[in-house]
Amino acid sequence: MPLHEYIASESGKLRVTPRSNDDEKDFDASEVQDGVVDAKSSKKILNLARIQLSEIMAEEQAAADAKKKKEMENILASEAALTPVKSEILLTGSDDEGVEPDHEQEIEVKSEDEAVYSKYLEQGNNNEENITLADKIMAKIREKETGEPAPDFEHEEDDEPVRGVMLPEKVIAVYVKVGELLSRYRSGKLPKAFKIIPTLSNWEDVLYVTQPETWSAQAVYEATKFFISTLPADQAQKFVQGVLLDRFKAELDPNAPRQPGSGPKVLNQHIYNALKKSLYKPAAFFRGFLLPLAESASCSPREAVIASSILVRVSIPALHSAAALMHLAENEYYTSCISVFIKVLLEKKYALPYKVIDALVFHFLRFRAPKTRSEVKVTIVWHQAFLVFAQTYKNDITEDQRDFLLEVLKVQTHPAITPGIRRELLAGHPQRPAEEPEPAPQ
Repeated sequence: MPLHEYIASESGKLRVTPRSNDDEKDFDASEVQDGVVDAKSSKKILNLARIQLSEIMAEEQAAADAKKKKEMENILASEAALTPVKSEILLTGSDDEGVEPDHEQEIEVKSEDEAVYSKYLEQGNNNEENITLADKIMAKIREKETGEPAPDFEHEEDDEPVRGVMLPEKVIAVYVKVGELLSRYRSGKLPKAFKIIPTLSNWEDVLYVTQPETWSAQAVYEATKFFISTLPADQAQKFVQGVLLDRFKAELDPNAPRQPGSGPKVLNQHIYNALKKSLYKPAAFFRGFLLPLAESASCSPREAVIASSILVRVSIPALHSAAALMHLAENEYYTSCISVFIKVLLEKKYALPYKVIDALVFHFLRFRAPKTRSEVKVTIVWHQAFLVFAQTYKNDITEDQRDFLLEVLKVQTHPAITPGIRRELLAGHPQRPAEEPEPAPQ
């Protein structure tokens, strides 16, 4: 049958106008009634289901937590009922009136807990020096070599920590070999056994085994850098005085053997650089090298000039320089080397405290009435130091001190320098503030 005849023979009518939105809604509703849901509606339904499920799980978790908390409270209440209650009342009162203060509760402590607590307190109150790992290793080696029990590193009867002095034979053999290596050292890394020496409590004994007097100049320089940067100032002072000072004197000793026809002994450049590196700790340098050298009777002017050149080339903190000046000025025994160091430190022109300036004034006043033979006939360096002091600090002294210093020039004179000192002192205008009187009590 032709198509148009088939359509005409059917009972329905053919739609000739487009479907409206209402028709689509009716179509969707009919699909929902038939049990078919689109993707958008399915997504919304799933989201609502997830939210409801999470709320149900949160409620169940809260109920479980509340149940556990209630059980814990019941356990604590039962334990508290078994513990005795102290009848004393706390001293702290309550802000609200009519409210009775709480009672202090005494809880029984087990013997095991009390022992742990007392041990903790003993460790907290222990003020003895810390024992390093290296000390324990040395103790174990000593125990194995000698057969004696290792020290407990606790307090003895006199409450002093145990300090080992004797070294095991194996340790001595190792560091004797290290000393032999350092005697041939030229460049490269230092032995690892040498680098642990500063961490030992008896590092001076171990260092003595290596024989520092036989080290090469390069080894002295490298060891100085390592020890000065590792040790504190008071310990570094021992290294400077025990190694650098002795090596400095040995290098410049005129009686030391030398090749025939060679000139006077000169200081090795590496030793000189090591002394400059030691100024990284100024307190160790002054107390371990400069002051002992200046106070020693065997210090020659050549040694003083070479040592003072280090002060010229290296910057020094003002406070350390002032302390060294005061110590040199107050030294009981005068030598020409002291004037060399005073002159070099004064040429730095630091702002010195009045206490140091007074010490320098009294130092020069000593030569107005000389008591020793060295003070009777001073060297030219003393006049040069006096001239530098007058040029730099002529305005920081009092008028009385200036008059006394002018009297010194009548006793100690130099034809070329004394007129300049007198001219500088007279040209000065003392601006030192007078001491303020104490305020009267009101």
